[in-house]
Amino acid sequence: MVEYRFLILDNKIEFYGGAIALVFVVLGIWFGTKMAKKKEVMVIKEVIVNNSDPFVLNEDKLKEVGISKREYEILEQIAKGMSNKEIADKLSVSENTVKTHSSRIFEKLDVNRRMQAIQKAKELGLIP
Repeated sequence: MVEYRFLILDNKIEFYGGAIALVFVVLGIWFGTKMAKKKEVMVIKEVIVNNSDPFVLNEDKLKEVGISKREYEILEQIAKGMSNKEIADKLSVSENTVKTHSSRIFEKLDVNRRMQAIQKAKELGLIP
């Protein structure tokens, strides 16, 4: 009985304060993990291409975006579905060069992935 009195009755402010603090810590951790998770949303657009007309490169958009000749060559190969190694072998450059040009293409088109780059390039009229 003495221990109960010492723990609960004599130190009730500390006990209840600690219990409330523990509840808030648990809630804070739970809310933090729920709020920190970013859900990735993928937006897929369907582009309808009229195959009866031959493809004409949109030179103005190419200059506006600022893609160089070599970057454009790599973008064409990416659109064909080639890997970095295959592109490097075809264009006689190193794989690191292809990676560097690819990352610059992604920056200029404001995308994060190859498929997004292809989609955006098609929308801009840069590739067929």
